[in-house]
Amino acid sequence: MTRLTHFLLAGATLCATLAPAIASACACGCGIFDTGVASVQPQASDSGLSVFARFSTMNQRENREQGHAASADDNADKRIRTDFYTLGATYAVSRTWLVMAELPIYHRRFTTTGSDLAGRDVIETVPLTAAGDALVRVTYTGLAQDRSSGLGLGVKLPTGRIDSPFDSYGGQPYDRDTMPGTGSTDLELSGYHVGHLAGAARWFVQAQYRFAVATRGAYRPGNEFNGAAGVTYDLPVGRATLAPTLALIASTRARDSGDHADPLNSGYQRLLIAPGLHVQLSRKVAIYGEFALPVADYVNAAKPSDNADSAGQLVSPALFKLQVTVGF
Repeated sequence: MTRLTHFLLAGATLCATLAPAIASACACGCGIFDTGVASVQPQASDSGLSVFARFSTMNQRENREQGHAASADDNADKRIRTDFYTLGATYAVSRTWLVMAELPIYHRRFTTTGSDLAGRDVIETVPLTAAGDALVRVTYTGLAQDRSSGLGLGVKLPTGRIDSPFDSYGGQPYDRDTMPGTGSTDLELSGYHVGHLAGAARWFVQAQYRFAVATRGAYRPGNEFNGAAGVTYDLPVGRATLAPTLALIASTRARDSGDHADPLNSGYQRLLIAPGLHVQLSRKVAIYGEFALPVADYVNAAKPSDNADSAGQLVSPALFKLQVTVGF
């Protein structure tokens, strides 16, 4: 694997996996972190098949309204703690065409305000483990001879669960925007470019836009755009290569719509900083870990004049992800 190819895979992975993953909310945009999806999916070899397993986690526990922290009393939802277990595979059809597929499994603990049998408000945590929405993407890396630029087309399929489990009082506390699946079929357009800096340093930019083309159950997730720019540097250590990375990610999502949506408390704009480390242990085995931290965060929230029952969105102060990729 050349240094450029190594950088391309590590950098593109960093760009796209972070922005959706850190997305807060109730409508957290987790379906693409979440799925940690990238224009060029990571693989540990230049050709053939590679598989990957990824663990990601976030703890949405801080209520936010517009550009500031807000009282937890304003929001009926109190905490959304989610661990994501994602399995996927990438197949290099040729030197310039990649096909990727992945499926996340959500383990979510949702703490929210419900009603007991006497109609009194109670705060209860309801766990849920279920499949999320699968993603299939085709990426063309042949815009430049060295594969430094590429375009991707992806389809998110409505495989995720959209019906809420029951709490101990017979209620269904999960709303559509807190379920693992959106119920929609989405298209994703993406692109990337990699440039050279001095020595083994590289810079990269990446962007992706996702929008629903078919929906069900009176819920449509907001269109989402994520863009990233960053740098990385290859450091040979014995037979391995360490590549520290640093990216800035800008993300924006429109309000959800439909009778089962909460348009007042959905949609956001945010800027994140994301340090990471890619370790190429061999030509076929790679490990990638990262943290993402918000620098600026603006979320849509109901105003007092809206007379809404709840106001604000739950945000996570940090995200952690660890991924292992093995090529064949």
